[in-house]
Amino acid sequence: MLLSVITVAWKNYEGVVKTWQSLAHLAKATDITFEWIVVDGGSGDGTAGFLENLNGQYNLRYISEKDNGIYDAMNKGINMAEGRFAIFLNSGDVFHEDVSDVVRELASKPQSERAMYIGDALLDFGDGTKIRRSAKHGWYIYHSLPASHQAIFFPVDGLKRHPYDLQYKVSSDYALAASLYKSGYAFKRIKGLVSEFSMGGVSTSNNMELCRDAKNVQRKILRVPGFWAELSYLLRMRTTGKTKALYHKA
Repeated sequence: MLLSVITVAWKNYEGVVKTWQSLAHLAKATDITFEWIVVDGGSGDGTAGFLENLNGQYNLRYISEKDNGIYDAMNKGINMAEGRFAIFLNSGDVFHEDVSDVVRELASKPQSERAMYIGDALLDFGDGTKIRRSAKHGWYIYHSLPASHQAIFFPVDGLKRHPYDLQYKVSSDYALAASLYKSGYAFKRIKGLVSEFSMGGVSTSNNMELCRDAKNVQRKILRVPGFWAELSYLLRMRTTGKTKALYHKA
């Protein structure tokens, strides 16, 4: 199994259907094996019934039960994952129509390579405006994620050793990537658009807490000096504030 697609959902039936529909783009790569893992927080909105009726399409496995938040649910998905890589595509997020080409390139990477492979994503502002977020150099981790969370292919063996840390309420994705990076997993660029997602998720909607969380990751995990962490904090406040303003304007 090359890829585990992990989807976390909570009372978002329509989002789950939307994500499922986009898996057809991935399935175009008929030479690639993947599984779809859905972790639903016991929504009671028809999500579990919809998944049951798929009869295991796309090697689907799912659970529907209470959890301790989005990152706890993601850890449940990691525990279930059997692929070589995993990508987190939460309910409402979708694969880009060209993702099959990206995944074919991913499959060609040597198994001995310890890396997180990062591609591009489209940020959807809901009014027809979509902005491409291109993957950056790996050193960008000292300021922020070098790629959108929905465009990172994580090595599953690394995820099982370094799961999401629940002490970070809105930046656990940043903490996880930082932990993997400090453990020897490099960021390596992979060409192409991976996914599209709305700018209304947990880590794009709470500006202040996001910036505080990120500074803690920089100091505790990345060991960034205090001056640089404070400068990064100020830059993040400015850039995420602009993004948030654009989202709400849309």
